[in-house]
Amino acid sequence: MQQHEFVSAVRESTGLDNEAAERALQATLTVLGQRLAGGEAKDLAAQLPAGLKEQLPSEGGGEQFDVSTFYERIASQQGGDVTTAQARQHARAIAKGLESALTDGEWQNFTSQLPADYADWLGTEPVMKH
Repeated sequence: MQQHEFVSAVRESTGLDNEAAERALQATLTVLGQRLAGGEAKDLAAQLPAGLKEQLPSEGGGEQFDVSTFYERIASQQGGDVTTAQARQHARAIAKGLESALTDGEWQNFTSQLPADYADWLGTEPVMKH
């Protein structure tokens, strides 16, 4: 997947213009890089288009924060008047794009580092057991 295709998919899914979709994508990847530990951010970057790779560090920060903080940081990174609710919508569209762009193995590797509450971001809300 090329960068313009990724941005276009985010734009279509969120209703953002190209510039705002790029900002949302960069913000989400930047915050994700802060959350992932070790070389996982580098492994993830290896499967992304060139213009997006640079948003991820070669060594992830491994910071521990919940999905609500994840959305708050994305909103802050996007700037302007982006609310946390809007950042959530944008980030969820980006997660779908990542799932399509990555190999199944890489998707499993990086998502396995995330705690259960990130199921909201990944669109994989756990099924309630009775």
